[in-house]
Amino acid sequence: MMIDTMIRQAPREVGKRDIPELCDLAVRGLASMFDAKEQLFCHRLVGTPGRLVREGVSPRYTAMTLLGLRELESVGVECSFDTRGCYESLLRAREWIRGVGELGLLIWMTASFDPDRLEHVLRSFNCETALDRYSDARQFHTMELAWFLAGLSHAREARPNLADRLRDLCAETCRRLEENQGECGLFGHMGVKRSFAGRLRGHIGSLADQVYPMYAMSMYAKAFGIENSIGRTMKCATTLCGAQGKLGQWWWLYDARSARVLSHYPVYSVHQHGMVPMALFAVEDITGRCFDASIYKGLGWIYGANELGMDMRECSQNVIWRCLLPRQKQTKYREIALSVVRASSEEAPANKLKTLFEQRPYEFGWLLFAFAKKIQPSA
Repeated sequence: MMIDTMIRQAPREVGKRDIPELCDLAVRGLASMFDAKEQLFCHRLVGTPGRLVREGVSPRYTAMTLLGLRELESVGVECSFDTRGCYESLLRAREWIRGVGELGLLIWMTASFDPDRLEHVLRSFNCETALDRYSDARQFHTMELAWFLAGLSHAREARPNLADRLRDLCAETCRRLEENQGECGLFGHMGVKRSFAGRLRGHIGSLADQVYPMYAMSMYAKAFGIENSIGRTMKCATTLCGAQGKLGQWWWLYDARSARVLSHYPVYSVHQHGMVPMALFAVEDITGRCFDASIYKGLGWIYGANELGMDMRECSQNVIWRCLLPRQKQTKYREIALSVVRASSEEAPANKLKTLFEQRPYEFGWLLFAFAKKIQPSA
């Protein structure tokens, strides 16, 4: 498919039967995003006329991708990547740990790949003081705090003997996340009392600011039996599902004070096929509430039930294009400004949108993390 061509697809119902093929597409696609020399996945893959161009490398994206591949391995699916070797290289290259968020991803990976090293990692990075040392933690950045809480919770799950050591640190991390959560259940991007930027726009949260806390607080509740976190994650999940678009879209920006959608676009493929399912499956695991209707409706958006009627998968090149976004860059900011005085419109006309023909490896990583355990064995 040429990147300047749009092929309208007849939408079809998407269900569990599609998951093995989708996961297979992810594994194949990751092969072209891997830099064997660096033992890292790239920053992004860009679609140009006639070919795909790999740009840069990203330790952070590599960490997320490895978590997904590890989930796939855990259900007995072999990968062509040396996932253990990639993990070892990230463990040695400590310079990529620039905040509490990356530290959380490293702890999360260690819990998955080598639980026996958890105490060493916690000690060598002086994790007990991490919330005070890193600026993202001091400013209560929601996404990064969630990664840290998720990592610590996975560490507790992998090594129960760490419970006493991690309990207070997890509780404080969760408390900071809770400070960013509005009465409606949604999260702002950062602490509103911790910086000038926070006072100005801390109450505005992206979809990532909803997804990662839902996942992390679900894991925290599971690891430590914290019932308050169950209620908070459930409130976020129900509010988010209530705001889902009629085509299954998971919108981009929210006001944590009012639950209002501040900016609908871009709509990102990774939110549809990876991040939101990952979070909702985690909430389902601790509450018993089934979110399949919302999850698979969102997944249908990838398969062509979207504003452009376009299948976001390009199977011949093993990619899922990144997003649909406004043709005019200022549209997003205008929508945010207008939302102060009126409810913003939902679905944009097709002629106002375009496709971003690129992909990042973590997108397939979270897809695998969300759905690997949902693969149905063949009869």
